Amino acid sequence: MGKLDNKVAIITGASGGIGRAAAVLFAKEGASISIASRNVEAGEETVRIIKENGRRATFIRTDVSKVKDVKNMVKTTVDYYSKLDILYNNAAIVHEPAQTIDITFKDWQYTLATNLTGTWLGMKFAIPEMIRAGGGAIINTASICALVGVPNQSAYSATKGGIVSISRTTAVEYASRNIRVNCIALGPVATPMALKFFGEEHTRNLADLNPRSQIGRMEEIAEVASREQNQGAVAYRSKERNSPQSRRTGTAYFRPNHPPVRTGSH
Repeated sequence: MGKLDNKVAIITGASGGIGRAAAVLFAKEGASISIASRNVEAGEETVRIIKENGRRATFIRTDVSKVKDVKNMVKTTVDYYSKLDILYNNAAIVHEPAQTIDITFKDWQYTLATNLTGTWLGMKFAIPEMIRAGGGAIINTASICALVGVPNQSAYSATKGGIVSISRTTAVEYASRNIRVNCIALGPVATPMALKFFGEEHTRNLADLNPRSQIGRMEEIAEVASREQNQGAVAYRSKERNSPQSRRTGTAYFRPNHPPVRTGSH
């Protein structure tokens, strides 16, 4: 038996990268998956991969920045599978590299709408269904950019800092309803998005942001996300924290090549 048997999960941005890796792994561990993405062809390919492995999956075209799309994503999932247990808010974009005063208003707005508003919308519509199901787990994707200064990505960094904050707040609000809300704060990971925007050499140079000079694998992040279903938050970064807030919300921190260091659980 898989540890996610009989669970129903929505994974946004699952047409490739970490989202696809997580969808395939969650399905392998027994979950039924809704693949949510703007990219129809790639999203359907993720569904095909999962079904070839004898698991259940469906594709829902979704732009997470749009209220009607996210509302439909949750409704279609519940109509199809009869419940919702897990939401993995993974969809994100990166704006063209630019210093703070040079970012266009269009890039600023669209980055916030996709990354931060999209995360909030997912929780807004998923949580009522999880309450009806008796509980659930939400995983939000943050970044090391929320924790340290990364030049030329202030809009992206602002969204990831916001995701950390809203995750903490929502975790406290709904812990009594048996709903966990946690973050994975990604360090440098060799995703297609990172390679597209920064190039392979620069992406690998980002590994210098952690003391072990390593770059993460997509499958590794998927494993961390899967592990969260039974344990609580994990953040992919190189430095531990142990604040009263982290203890209250059940936050732990994952360091490259180290097991999760747990600081509490709600």
